[in-house]
Amino acid sequence: MSSILAIDVGGTKTLLASFSAKGEVVEKLKFPTPTDYSEFVSELTKAVASLATKKFEKCVIAMPGTIDRKAGIALEFGNLPWHDIPIVSDLQAILDIPVRVENDAKLAGLSEAHLLPNYRKVLYVTVSTGIGGGLVINGKLDPNSLEAEYGHMLLEHEGKLQRWEHFASGKAIVEKYGLRASDITDQGTWYAISRNIAIGLIDVIAATTPDVIVIGGGVGSNFGKFGEKLTAELKLYEDNLLHVPPVFGAKRAEEAVIYGCYILANQ
Repeated sequence: MSSILAIDVGGTKTLLASFSAKGEVVEKLKFPTPTDYSEFVSELTKAVASLATKKFEKCVIAMPGTIDRKAGIALEFGNLPWHDIPIVSDLQAILDIPVRVENDAKLAGLSEAHLLPNYRKVLYVTVSTGIGGGLVINGKLDPNSLEAEYGHMLLEHEGKLQRWEHFASGKAIVEKYGLRASDITDQGTWYAISRNIAIGLIDVIAATTPDVIVIGGGVGSNFGKFGEKLTAELKLYEDNLLHVPPVFGAKRAEEAVIYGCYILANQ
């Protein structure tokens, strides 16, 4: 029985997962992501060859940054010095099967949306090194917002226009407080972080009108520490024309993206 190969390329590590036809992860493999792209292709070739599963029907690869979906090219990356790489054709040469490439945050959103089947329109926002996300409508990525880069919205902060992720992301938190989000315990600090997230998130809500919001990523994994504060901050902006929907923390951690790959492969 044929399998689906899911590949999640991160700035520091790459995860491969083999899915059965029933949607179960049957095998996983990780390797450090090389900074040199040709070396990455070589390591990926070795990793695929070492998998116990030898026959795949389809592959979806998740990558950070900007994607040219029609050409199968990954254009820009956050933490990797790669530009305009022909990832789809390179992977097809290795696998000899259909390959699709998609943004990792959008695939994580697709995964989380499928865990919330009672909501038609799901907004997923990842707050990690940067800020990204995706809109899922009726279980599929919204084709009209695939190019959206939420973290690059310009907002007024401390008297000047700044990109949202420059003051609300995990990187910004470390730069300001000298601590990773997971190490922060001070409630006042979490209130300040929640305000900075809310300032941008309320604009995304106004533009997308979601039925529910899911917060993921490295900062989002601490949702239990700031979720109520974030909701309270968002409610300050609510009126008759702007509804703030329920806000939840992501249910999947490391595996959100690979499950998103599997779901997209079957759509």
